[in-house]
Amino acid sequence: MPLEWIDYREAVRLYYLDQVEYACGTLIYKVFGGINALSRRRSVVEVNSIIATRGHSHAATKANRLYSPPLSNGALFARDGRLCLYCGQQFPARDLSRDHVKPLSIGGADDWKNVVTACKRCNNHKAGRTPEQAGMKLLAIPFVPTHAEYVYLRGRRVLADQMQFLLAHVPRNSPLHQRISQKLNM
Repeated sequence: MPLEWIDYREAVRLYYLDQVEYACGTLIYKVFGGINALSRRRSVVEVNSIIATRGHSHAATKANRLYSPPLSNGALFARDGRLCLYCGQQFPARDLSRDHVKPLSIGGADDWKNVVTACKRCNNHKAGRTPEQAGMKLLAIPFVPTHAEYVYLRGRRVLADQMQFLLAHVPRNSPLHQRISQKLNM
């Protein structure tokens, strides 16, 4: 199960601690160490794009249907494809805001199922009202991403083999499944 993005230094540390169960994907780094005084060999750690670790982790918790990843604007905007879910236009992140479908002022929650991406204009127009009260229509239903989807949403540069690995863990009925599949076919 995909757990998180780590940098090459953390991957090397996991190799050194003998916590890597297996590696797959492409070789992305070769990290050279010192030279052994007895054997005169230089140590080398090869880091692949995907590594599986052994030992206890929070994987079981993150696989649980009740798991809800932390909510952030960056992940929210990525979930919604940087589209305003009221006017349907795509915007750069700086022109977007988090809108509470049921406003906090009337008992709405600040969680994945109650927030959508909105351009600042639409969010200001809606103000402290529900979409119905404001005469606005939501273009999609907000949803809680699975942990694999959240890993994808947080990724910056995702390699093709990493994308395929993530896609295998994203539910087929997820709104993100088609978007990830399209990126793979580009």
